[in-house]
Amino acid sequence: MDMRNEATHLARQDGDRVAAHNANAEYLTFRLGAEEYGIDILRVQEIRSYEEPTRIANAPAFIKGVVNLRGVIVPVVDLRIKLGCEKVEYNGFTVVIVLNVHGRVVGAVVDSVSDVLELSTELIKPAPEMTLAVDTSFITGIASVNERMLILMDIEALMSSRDMGLIDTAQSLQ
Repeated sequence: MDMRNEATHLARQDGDRVAAHNANAEYLTFRLGAEEYGIDILRVQEIRSYEEPTRIANAPAFIKGVVNLRGVIVPVVDLRIKLGCEKVEYNGFTVVIVLNVHGRVVGAVVDSVSDVLELSTELIKPAPEMTLAVDTSFITGIASVNERMLILMDIEALMSSRDMGLIDTAQSLQ
């Protein structure tokens, strides 16, 4: 099964629906270490095999660099580093999920892509409230599917955080 074509097909097929307001929403699931995450399929532009990006001087460690994607320079973020996970070696399963976030294209490096799941709102439980210095603002919920526990995230919120540099200066002043 070609996940890139399936993800693109599903995103186009459901392009006119807003997943957050429906009883069912589709999520692309992926792994970061031992954890499995899900993001709204409508944010996914394509899935590509990992290629070493061109490093940008003085960029934070989680920004691996940039790649040229059909004439568009795309920043590549390693989500393992961004989320404080253990660093894992890049291998044949490592992929880049190309996302459209607030009209900008960004790549997210993940260990592997699992599948596309349709989840009903009944399966999604609220994320636990945490104190201290744990930022869970991008976690929209937790879903339990069979034996799997999925951490559902708002990839736009994560990628739009100030440390990512993807928000416009005018937006940050509001």
